Amino acid sequence: MHEPIPVDPISLAVFDAAVRAIAEEMGAALQRSSFSPNIKERLDFSCAVFDDEGRMVAQAAHIPAHLGSMPDSVRVVLEGCGPFAPGDVVILNDPYLGGNHLPDITMVTPVFLTDEPDAELLGFVANRAHHADVGGISPGSMPIATELYQEGIIIPPIKLWERGVLNEAALALILRNVRTPEERRGDLLAQYAANRTGLRRVRELVTRYGLDRYRQLCEAVLDYGERLARHAVAQIPPGTYRFTDHLDDDGITDDLVPITVTVRADGTSLTFDFTGTAEERPGSINTVETVTKSAAYYVLRCLMPEDAPMNHGVFRVVRVIAPEGTVVNARPQRAVAGGNVETSQRIVDVLFGALAQALPDTIPAASQGTMNNLTIGGTDPRTGRPFAYYETMGGGMGARPGLDGLSGVHVHMSNTRNTPVEALEYAYPLRVVRYQLRDGSGGHGSARGGDGLIREIEFTCDADVTLLTERRRFAPWGLQGGEPGAIGRNLLIRRSGAGLEEIALRGKHRFTVRAGDRLRIETPGGGGWGAASERG
Repeated sequence: MHEPIPVDPISLAVFDAAVRAIAEEMGAALQRSSFSPNIKERLDFSCAVFDDEGRMVAQAAHIPAHLGSMPDSVRVVLEGCGPFAPGDVVILNDPYLGGNHLPDITMVTPVFLTDEPDAELLGFVANRAHHADVGGISPGSMPIATELYQEGIIIPPIKLWERGVLNEAALALILRNVRTPEERRGDLLAQYAANRTGLRRVRELVTRYGLDRYRQLCEAVLDYGERLARHAVAQIPPGTYRFTDHLDDDGITDDLVPITVTVRADGTSLTFDFTGTAEERPGSINTVETVTKSAAYYVLRCLMPEDAPMNHGVFRVVRVIAPEGTVVNARPQRAVAGGNVETSQRIVDVLFGALAQALPDTIPAASQGTMNNLTIGGTDPRTGRPFAYYETMGGGMGARPGLDGLSGVHVHMSNTRNTPVEALEYAYPLRVVRYQLRDGSGGHGSARGGDGLIREIEFTCDADVTLLTERRRFAPWGLQGGEPGAIGRNLLIRRSGAGLEEIALRGKHRFTVRAGDRLRIETPGGGGWGAASERG
């Protein structure tokens, strides 16, 4: 750790709040100007501010799976897309170049002091948004795939705007490869507008403080994040802690997929070693290393004070060992659509499972451990045009020492809302016929796990459906004598000669439906904490 920058606490707090507010305002601009319900309603996006070295200075409280990995995208842009000029904007989604999975499109804008050609580079602003379709073999671009090429269009880092001029040919190429081009164009322009908002606000902040002071305060904020992270690590008893959990399957085979971590704490830093984890799989549950690092940073952030910053300084305290060729650090061009959303959740589970041995009175039981991904696509009979719908669903939160888990919430690496029923039925040829808590699905204990959800959707047209879900085989575990939460279930409900027929579906499954069919998803409950006999 280098010598910290001397800045008084009040100045540090004011600057930290100001730069975080820039990221929050970027998010508000993106939400309000976006076209798709997935961004406008579910808030499936993230925004952040970086210094001129590509270090993340501040982030908004958006998606953990995005924000821990977005610095790698900025690093790739910094190393491969320069020199930069005012008006440049770089776009990318390649998971093997700092991305998460293909639907997450990142836009990076260099920020200069002015728009003059010789202006000084101040840093970068960036956002990442999940697009409801980027092509590929199934609508929604979250397929049961066996290689990256099946999952959608792959965009390497390119300047979509150069010196303020839009590359119309590149945009046309992207839009020709997706099912809903007008919606994609609208969301991309919303991302552009969000970064323009961030650019203006960073310039205003530099004008207020002066360039030298701005850079000094950026460094001080990073050092502050590091100090808080080291203080959190110091509360973990030094030692080695090991834990293994499993993914249900990879969508192609029924083989077990163990994820193993060894946590080494020495009082000042943490090492998360995933040696022993399953080799990369044929299906799309593989993750790139950036996603694994995101999960590691998130777990550490959970041990820090609620108002602590999340920035590059926090990253200095964690070392992640993710052996290449494993499910937590796949090699190109393995499919990764499900790894970002499902395997990332299990990585969090195994990290908390290991840390529960060191901090038994702090760590919660396992939460639902899945994002319950659902994509639906077809032709909307109301318009005659293609549609693509993407949704993740909440479930039960794991119980905590002395506190029941929350019910029907997104957990850990997901931080989105649901799509409101009214917005969903307005935008898509779908009807929500049931939406409620799944009573009794949380694990028993002195503190009970939260309950999952039941969401039942009726199709008003023929459609293509893909499910990428987890915890349908291995239940979310309890801690300290608490019982596990209930596993999830996916059911297709069809009319037959005998009435309604319920067909149990696999956790990862692509299938077609007819108008009048219904899909019921019952999400997992959270694990319980402590023996049920001790419940007051």
